[in-house]
Amino acid sequence: MIDQYNRDINYIRISVTDRCNLGCVYCMPKEGAVFLPQSEILTNDEIIRLCLCFAKLGMKQVKITGGEPLVRNDIVSLVEKIKGLEGISRVTLTTNGALLMEHLSGLLSSGLDGVNISLDTLNPERYKQITRKDCFSQVRTAIKEAAKYSKLKVKINCVPMADTSEKDIRDLVELARENPLSVRFIEMMPIGLGKNYSYLDEEKLRSMIIPIYGELIPIPSSEVGGPARYYTIPGFLGSIGFISAMSHKFCNECNRIRLTADGHLKTCLQYEKGWDLKSMLRHKTNDSTLERAIALGIYGKPVGHSFHSSQCPGFHEQDYMSQIGG
Repeated sequence: MIDQYNRDINYIRISVTDRCNLGCVYCMPKEGAVFLPQSEILTNDEIIRLCLCFAKLGMKQVKITGGEPLVRNDIVSLVEKIKGLEGISRVTLTTNGALLMEHLSGLLSSGLDGVNISLDTLNPERYKQITRKDCFSQVRTAIKEAAKYSKLKVKINCVPMADTSEKDIRDLVELARENPLSVRFIEMMPIGLGKNYSYLDEEKLRSMIIPIYGELIPIPSSEVGGPARYYTIPGFLGSIGFISAMSHKFCNECNRIRLTADGHLKTCLQYEKGWDLKSMLRHKTNDSTLERAIALGIYGKPVGHSFHSSQCPGFHEQDYMSQIGG
């Protein structure tokens, strides 16, 4: 579907839970978050019904997110059902990887096309400091196993902070040398607890990588899609990517919307405003009315974020990233 700024919106991120088994410092408060009652979380049938509406409006790609989506008991069957819907061409999943080995076989059988694994360091102690949990070995094993399957596109998502070391960055780059996967460096946005941390921008990251590995060779955007810009390095099995929403704003190319775990449609990650689709579902709204509401929301998608503005309107998102399926 085309929005008011002539962008083709064809990608939706669906949060299937706000719960998470880790406690990353930039995502979750130390004392833990207050989770939604289970009754407020969308059911499988509700998610599938909305996906049918999204598909009719031109959504072709679905990303399953959380919280941590693998803590949802029925996640494999949900992926399989979404993958089987007419009009949906690609289904991927974002995970912290701690539970991935338990579900990998089922997810592959369900038709999952790709998995994004969040990992900010290959240092087990540093990992424990960031996530507040000691499960680095499970994540490392899952990455090695997932990378064996040629039909599964594996991406590593790193959100480097100001105190992230050059060694951390280069260790992650080495993953792309040794494995057929993409390592993406994502600039942290000032949402939720992310406002308490300074991010490493793309230029600083490049200054850590290029002196060691040489110039990065761009991969044409037509081959990859999405907000990341990817690069190859001679001798690497995989690639390096940058998602630089802060230093290289790409809102004019944004093709995505989000559905929160409690059924709110968000058309921009920054803004609190959303459309309460769950209430419409539970008040027996018919599909044509649902589709019109979704279409209005998509058409009104904001022109872009305003994180660099000195003003901070009250309608900016206040929830944690785990609560909004960022």
